[in-house]
Amino acid sequence: MKLHKGSLYWDTTFQREGFAKAERKEIYDAVIIGGGMSGALTAYVLSNEGYSIALIEQDEAGGGSTSANTGLLQFSNDIMLHELIKQIGEDKAVEFYLSCKEAMKNLQDVAEHAPFDVNFHTRESLYYASTEEDVARLKKEYDALRKHGFPVEFWKREDIEAYFPFSQPAAIVTEGDAEVNPLRLCMGAIYYAYERGMDVFEHTEVLGIQDTEERVLIKTTDGDFQARAVIVTTGYAPAPDMTIPQKDVKVTYAAATQPIEDLSFWRDRMMIWETKRPYLYMRLTDDNRIVVGGLDQNMDTLPDSEEHIAKKFGQLKSELQELFPEQKLHFDYEWTALFGESTDELPVIGRHPLEPHVYYLIGLGGNGTVYSMLGAYLLRDELAGKSNPNESILEIER
Repeated sequence: MKLHKGSLYWDTTFQREGFAKAERKEIYDAVIIGGGMSGALTAYVLSNEGYSIALIEQDEAGGGSTSANTGLLQFSNDIMLHELIKQIGEDKAVEFYLSCKEAMKNLQDVAEHAPFDVNFHTRESLYYASTEEDVARLKKEYDALRKHGFPVEFWKREDIEAYFPFSQPAAIVTEGDAEVNPLRLCMGAIYYAYERGMDVFEHTEVLGIQDTEERVLIKTTDGDFQARAVIVTTGYAPAPDMTIPQKDVKVTYAAATQPIEDLSFWRDRMMIWETKRPYLYMRLTDDNRIVVGGLDQNMDTLPDSEEHIAKKFGQLKSELQELFPEQKLHFDYEWTALFGESTDELPVIGRHPLEPHVYYLIGLGGNGTVYSMLGAYLLRDELAGKSNPNESILEIER
């Protein structure tokens, strides 16, 4: 299943190196299926627990949706806190948001322990109201975040105009978010676990999974693996004999501009997004490009029409140019990619309801990297038989 196409910016920032051919162990504590962000972060966490681990990837690690990720890391989610409170109750909603906040700290820990720089930088996020009608909703979110101790400010139109060349009715500004090079973060987490003894099997396709009373048999094109637990982190790509629940697939469009010499028009290198759906989102890179994305569509395969794709990128550039009219912008890189969302806008994480040694970590939604970090610790607790407050919130059958 092809997850993206076009010219990918992050691929130009990292030179992959292969992994030594591993001698397969008789049995692993955990086999992770999928070498993208979810698999990488799970490997990082479990390697710190002393587990024997194998990572199986059908192509090459970091080559799937990770390469198309735009690298915005935020504790806020596509579903606002006050809306999530209505959906699952105040205690659970606040717990989930607190866990996302904690995941931001954990991601910084991964970045600091990676064997190379992953371009992780803490940032504020500007979340602006796209229309006057959205201001009341944004104010409700500000009140909910502030009530529960999250770092947030409310900006009026004049505040936005004082710091940016565009005008919007209102915005909330959150602290404690971050930007990262997603490919380098993913590979940094994998190399960290690899250096601690994890076996990596690239170009190995999983053909089937059989859960027995005491262990799991994983059949692959490179022979059979046995494990005490298997963790499926295949994201939007299907896993054999498994159906990822509650998944809607969409296509998104993203681009990176040319490097911009003078960024004085962009306050504190903030990350920016908006309330309308589908929303526009943007950030800066270490070499001063604007990465912008959005225009999501309900499609389960990548678009074929080059005319359609070109029109979408024209629209993306037009919307970006409208925000920064004094800048002469052009796109050096353009790509389109698939991503998944759950029907309740939360990730799918936990033990398979019928197969006790099989676990999922599917970081659905626009906040997938944060969800994957949160989920890696949730699965660590489940494997150790410990309780975790998010277990009931994110379980597969809900």
